[in-house]
Amino acid sequence: MAERGEPTAFKTRVDEVLRGYVAHEADAFTAVDPALGPVAEQLESAVADGKRLRAAFCYWGWRAVGQPDSDALVRAAASMELVHAAAVVHDDLIDDSPLRHGRPTAHVALRAALGHHPRAAAGARSLAMLVGDLLMSLAGQLFATSGLPAAYLGRARPLWAALARDLVAGECLEILHTGTAPDTTASLKVIRYKTAKYTVEQPLLIGGALAGAGGRLRAGYSAYGVPLGEAFQLRDDLLGLFGDPEATGKANADDLRGRRPTTLLAETWRLAGEAERARLRELLGRPDPDGDALEDVREEMRRLGAPDRVEAMIAERVGEALGALDELNLPPVPAAALTALAHSASARRS
Repeated sequence: MAERGEPTAFKTRVDEVLRGYVAHEADAFTAVDPALGPVAEQLESAVADGKRLRAAFCYWGWRAVGQPDSDALVRAAASMELVHAAAVVHDDLIDDSPLRHGRPTAHVALRAALGHHPRAAAGARSLAMLVGDLLMSLAGQLFATSGLPAAYLGRARPLWAALARDLVAGECLEILHTGTAPDTTASLKVIRYKTAKYTVEQPLLIGGALAGAGGRLRAGYSAYGVPLGEAFQLRDDLLGLFGDPEATGKANADDLRGRRPTTLLAETWRLAGEAERARLRELLGRPDPDGDALEDVREEMRRLGAPDRVEAMIAERVGEALGALDELNLPPVPAAALTALAHSASARRS
């Protein structure tokens, strides 16, 4: 049944689980009152797209222990995507991002349902927050009802607390560091906790725990997962500013407008002299750094070599992850899958 873990086939399986499960829950939600329809639509929109990387890491964390393909495991792995969907809705709300996958974000889309509200924008933000909360709750429910034996679920359940704690800690750190002097060490800690751990390391560990992985394998998963997760987010930072919005589905100026503590900005600042920092302060201080100002920031970053430096950081972390993977001496199929995932996660264009 190895072909069912092939990337395209696996993504189709996860999509089917997510869309069917969330559609059922959205119907139950709307049954409370038809007025909830627009909110239910955002639940379904939140899982309409995605690469399903987190589910894939959970799946191969299971398979690498020697466990066979399992539809119940795919359901459990799909719950990782609901965690991601919740995090995205909350992140877009915190960052006030207007677009995701080329569509209005939840807090923007929900304004249309509140034309009567005296504070429509604030009301829409509140609704979006609750959409994210519900998605996180549904993640736990899908995991618990996946069909895996209770003993297997019991081994992995404690990891959910670590996943939520690290994710919230990273989001809080990003907020606390936003607007402060750019610092590469601080920015790397933000991405490690906000993205790297719940994208790669923790799905792998959860898949491994479900399968009964031993301590050596779990340590190897972390040694592979943390640097690869950091590489994933460093790539996202580059795509956020230099990528094609048609491919990324997000606005290029989001990170600059929000003064987010990205490693790309921190490396630019580290490489800049006093005159260049003064210029960056002026550009970043504009109320809407778009158009010419956006291109000026890009040009300054290119001139200083910051994008190249971040590319080198990505390559270094991918190399570290693959080195850790080699040391595990996994069976050929999961080893090949995790190698391919390392490249697809770090070299993507969207």
